[in-house]
Amino acid sequence: MVESPYRLRHRRLMDTAPAAAISSDSGHSGSNGGMPIMVSILVVVIICTLCYCVYCWRWRKRNAVKRTEIERLRPLSNSDLPVMDLSLIQAATNNFSKDNKLGEGGFGPVYRGVLDGGSEIAVKRLSARSRQGAEEFRNEVELIAKLQHRNLVRLLGCCVENDEKMLVYEYLPNRSLDAFLFGTARTAHLDWRMRQSIILGIARGLLYLHEDSYLKIVHRDLKASNVLLDNKMNPKISDFGMAKIFEDEVIEVNTGHVVGTYGYMAPEYAMEGVFSVKSDVFSFGVLVLEILSGQRNGAMYMQEHQHTLIQDAWKFWNEDRAAEFMDASLEDGAYSKDEAWRCYHAGLLCVQESPELRPTMSSALLMLISDQTTSLPSPQRPPLFARTKKAVSPSGYSFGTETTSKTQSVNDVSITMIQPR
Repeated sequence: MVESPYRLRHRRLMDTAPAAAISSDSGHSGSNGGMPIMVSILVVVIICTLCYCVYCWRWRKRNAVKRTEIERLRPLSNSDLPVMDLSLIQAATNNFSKDNKLGEGGFGPVYRGVLDGGSEIAVKRLSARSRQGAEEFRNEVELIAKLQHRNLVRLLGCCVENDEKMLVYEYLPNRSLDAFLFGTARTAHLDWRMRQSIILGIARGLLYLHEDSYLKIVHRDLKASNVLLDNKMNPKISDFGMAKIFEDEVIEVNTGHVVGTYGYMAPEYAMEGVFSVKSDVFSFGVLVLEILSGQRNGAMYMQEHQHTLIQDAWKFWNEDRAAEFMDASLEDGAYSKDEAWRCYHAGLLCVQESPELRPTMSSALLMLISDQTTSLPSPQRPPLFARTKKAVSPSGYSFGTETTSKTQSVNDVSITMIQPR
C-alpha cells in the first residue's frame, strides 16, 4: 500500500525527534562540565587583580612616605645648610669605594672624599639597614648646622636625593680619640700635654653646648669614638643624632627611649631614662679617666678586673696610689703631677652617682685650669654597673650609634642594674 505524503512526513518527524533530544541532552551535559573551569579561571583572575591592586597601593604609599620625608628635609637644608648633589659626592668618594671607607656606626658607613678643588670631606651615609632614620638625620642637621665652635665637628652640607640621606663633614685626618687611646701603637704619640689639651678641648665643647650657645643641648652619647682629632690633635665632638635641645627652664627630661654606650651612661639615665646636662658631665668624667689611664671603661675591663675602670680610679685615689692609675706610657717625670691629679680629681667628681653632686661643665672646666686644688670636695664612690653581654670593639671612625627602645650600645653591651658592693 502506498503511504500518503502526509503519513510519510509525520513518520520522518517522529524519527528525528529522539535524535534531537539526544543532541540537546549532550549539549547540556557539556555546558555543565565547562562551568567549574570558567569559575576557577574567574577566581584566579580576581585574586591576581586584588594582589596587583594591593601591591600598587603599598608602592604608592611607600613612595608617598619617602617623598614626605624628603620634602620635610629639603626646606631645612635649603635654609640652613648647603645641599650637595649626589653626583658630586659620588665623584668625590669614587662611588663610595671600599678603599675610601673610614668606618661604620649605627647611622651607616663613613667615607673619605676629595672635592674638585682638593678639599677633603667625610661623608656619613644613612644605611638602609640603619635603625636611625629621618628623625635622627634631621636632628643632626638642625643642631650642628646652627652650632659653631672650634671643639665641635663642622658640618659642610647634606644630600637628600634618590632615597639617599648623607651628611658631609670636614675631614679630620687623625680620626677618633679611641684610635689613639686604647692599647694601640699610636698611644705613644699621646704625651701629657696632648692629653691635657684634649681634656680641656672636650670640656670647652661641652660647656658651649650646655651654657654658651643660644641652644641648651645635651649630647647624650659622648664617648672616645665620638671625639675626632684634627691634624693638630685638637678634639672635636661629633655625632649629634641623639642630642636633645632643652628649654631654658627645663632641668631634666624623663624618656623611655634610652640610647647610648655602655660605660659612658650616667646611672639615672641608664636605669630610669632621666637625662640632663649632668648626664653629659658623667660621660665627660669617664672620658677624663680613660685619657689618664689609657684604658676603656667597658665590659672587657670588667671581665679582666671584675669591676669598672671608674671604681678602680676611686680605689686608687682613696688609697693614695693615683700614680698607679696613670697610663704606663706616661713615665715618671713625663707629666706634671699637680696637673694630672687635678684632672684625676675633677674626673672622679664628674662620675659620682648622684647628679646633684656632680659639677656643671663651667665648674669642671674651672677645676681643670685652676691651680687651687685644696678647696675641691672629696669625691664619693662611683656607681656600680652589672655586665650582661660581651663587648665588641667599635670602629675608629664611627660617627654614629644604634638606637633601640632598650638600653643598648654599639658594643652590644647593655646596662641592666646597679648593685651595692
